[in-house]
Amino acid sequence: MLLAARELLAVRSPLDAELMVSDMLGAWWGKRLRGGDVEQILGEGLVDYAAKAGTPAALTLLISVAYLGTARQAAKAEGAALALMESDVARPGWADRVGAVKPQGCYVSRDIYGDQDTVVSTFAYNGDDTHALVLVVDYNMRGMARDAWVSTQVDKLLEQAGLEAAGNPMLRFEEIEPQQARALLEFAMKAAREEAYDRKAPKVVSDSYSAYHAFARSRIKALPPGRKRPAPAHSEAPYTRERRAMLAAEFLASDAAENLSDPSAASRCADHIIDYGCDQDFGRPHRVSPAKCETFLLDWLPRKIMLTPAQQDAMPHVLAAWVRFAGARIGLPDQAIRATLDAVWEATARFGVAYRDPTSFGLDRELVERLLPDGDLSALARRAFVFPVLQGMYGDVELDRLNPADEADRRILLEMDHAGELSRPDFAEHLAWHEEIAKRLWDGDPPQMWEAAQRLIDLGHDRHDVLHVLIEIAERIGDHPDELAAALDDIADIPDEPPL
Repeated sequence: MLLAARELLAVRSPLDAELMVSDMLGAWWGKRLRGGDVEQILGEGLVDYAAKAGTPAALTLLISVAYLGTARQAAKAEGAALALMESDVARPGWADRVGAVKPQGCYVSRDIYGDQDTVVSTFAYNGDDTHALVLVVDYNMRGMARDAWVSTQVDKLLEQAGLEAAGNPMLRFEEIEPQQARALLEFAMKAAREEAYDRKAPKVVSDSYSAYHAFARSRIKALPPGRKRPAPAHSEAPYTRERRAMLAAEFLASDAAENLSDPSAASRCADHIIDYGCDQDFGRPHRVSPAKCETFLLDWLPRKIMLTPAQQDAMPHVLAAWVRFAGARIGLPDQAIRATLDAVWEATARFGVAYRDPTSFGLDRELVERLLPDGDLSALARRAFVFPVLQGMYGDVELDRLNPADEADRRILLEMDHAGELSRPDFAEHLAWHEEIAKRLWDGDPPQMWEAAQRLIDLGHDRHDVLHVLIEIAERIGDHPDELAAALDDIADIPDEPPL
């Protein structure tokens, strides 16, 4: 990277330099390093290396990182750059203008469905080198930033966006306050970072996003603060459980739902649709779109919800009825409702493939339902890991009658799992720790605990040894959630002599 930084000496404008360094800093964006934070190990490591090199290329790199880096990187880079400048290391003329930008205006292009915002923020260096930062915010992915790029053709970009909206009733283009743009984009970039650093998450951003990430983060800080994140389109007041139930009742009594043949299955399906809109879409159960319906049917349901066979058959029909009911309520034009219904029916055939009922793997439905009283399909594997035996007899106790979600029944199941350790003097304390770990894995809190367990299982370690390692860490860390999550993240293997 320091060799590549020599090119910074040849560029003519601070904008070109900032984009080049942003691309460099994006090389490790979204990556994880076992044993430490990637921004600290690689980003701060690069700053330290450049400081020791002391060359003109190193100085230009440090000047750029002082503006584009994380807070820690920027502080270190600024100090190192000042030291090199005091030593009379040469720097290019543009170096004093890095980051010296003023916001010119902020705009947003929105589709009528409320699926995404394309936010355009314009900047200039003392009136020169005007440029636009463009970020795409996806509300079907929890409001995260999905794409970013920079344009120097600002007038042409704004004119084109305005013309597209003027000739398309499905688009809106308007100017927004810079404070609103900052609040919206800060939330979106934070959401993108959280999603990218989730080990289980697939790639969710564009190929170019990482290259512009540092540039975008720094430009957003140039916008004035002071506003809360603006509510997405079609936002509503918070939904309590009672309000959700009332909404479901209104839907089931509406003309849109009159042809649904199985009232019981339709009621449960409606509950899932409403919960998805409230919990995953910023409290917007009425918002419908082709993209939202496809995400719900083909991504969220197959990962999260345990459906009965009747509910599996009913779900596409209930969703189509919901589109008619909710679309009319939020005033979607007929064209948008028809497009959304088309998307539902196109996704229906794929839904049968995407939704894999656990019973299709040979699992007993009654057994699965005991492990998933909340219907959270994503919890099945970790709960089965905690309670691998739920059938048979333990003394006079019939295990089939025990509820692993109940604290008293859970203790009996764990005692049965440790029947060979009853004679150990600290059995009561040891069992209490197994109960603690069982509760955490059952609830998925913190998620890093199940991730650590899976890594150790994949390495071929015995289930009981894995549980004992989790106990040792939880006992050592105590009631410090962030420290516990970090310690679990650092587990790479079990030592030769696992703790008992």
